[in-house]
Amino acid sequence: MKRAVVLLSGGLDSATATAMAVADGFSCYALTVRYGQRHDVELAAAERVARALGVTAHRVIDIDLGQFGGSALTVDALHVPKDRSLDDIGAPGDVPITYVPARNTVLLALALSWAETLDAQDLFIGVNVLDA
Repeated sequence: MKRAVVLLSGGLDSATATAMAVADGFSCYALTVRYGQRHDVELAAAERVARALGVTAHRVIDIDLGQFGGSALTVDALHVPKDRSLDDIGAPGDVPITYVPARNTVLLALALSWAETLDAQDLFIGVNVLDA
């Protein structure tokens, strides 16, 4: 069975990507990253999704992207806007305060690192088109 590392945040996009990888017959190694985000709701959801989908292994690792600042998701002093419509997000190219600089790039590098140790050739990530 082919191995794959899936980035599993616990949100809808990553849960769907994990389910697709399982459905495609991959032996899935789920990676969840506690990157300094201000809530643990998705981390608990990631554990439930990993268990429900029967992933081969699930690891949670810690890094602190909040050290660099710049995002309301990692900096307590910045307000997280809620109940926004798409019209409230701004013009194309505007970067929302909830964007975590280079988060997906960092997470993919971590997934690649684990994949190399597993001899896995595939990575799965589920991302939102509106993530700057």
